[in-house]
Amino acid sequence: MRGVNIGYIQSLKINPNSILVSVYITSSDILIPKNSIIETSQTSLFNNTVIDVIPLEKKIINSSNNINVFQQNCYKSQVLCHNQYIIGQRGLNYDDLIRATTRISQRFDDPRLFSLFYFFLQNSLEISDDFVNISTNISKLSDIFYSSLKYLFLCHL
Repeated sequence: MRGVNIGYIQSLKINPNSILVSVYITSSDILIPKNSIIETSQTSLFNNTVIDVIPLEKKIINSSNNINVFQQNCYKSQVLCHNQYIIGQRGLNYDDLIRATTRISQRFDDPRLFSLFYFFLQNSLEISDDFVNISTNISKLSDIFYSSLKYLFLCHL
């Protein structure tokens, strides 16, 4: 939890649609808020997996509240109690990263992508040339307009 090792996996039960993990928390003083994200994340290329517990709220739980995770009244509190469970999600892993990288590299290997990119660059160059021509024409028109106004005001004064 928050980057600190607080326990270990005690047992696994694999079902067709889920995995039930029993986690042993090393101290009864460690309080895990019920409103937490639980994720499994792969930490290295060698399939080392950790369970991340990420509290979503910053609740201050004082030890003066005397929350004992083994007592019956704990279930009414805002923390996980003994033999209570929370649903987790699969987090980041290197297999997904490799699959995503492979899909991206396959997209860049597609010749249609480069033809579209070349077409986009060619149109961008034409648009910029047109923009330069329009700017030049506007500059010439404003110069003519300025000269006309100058002549008009000087002749009538």
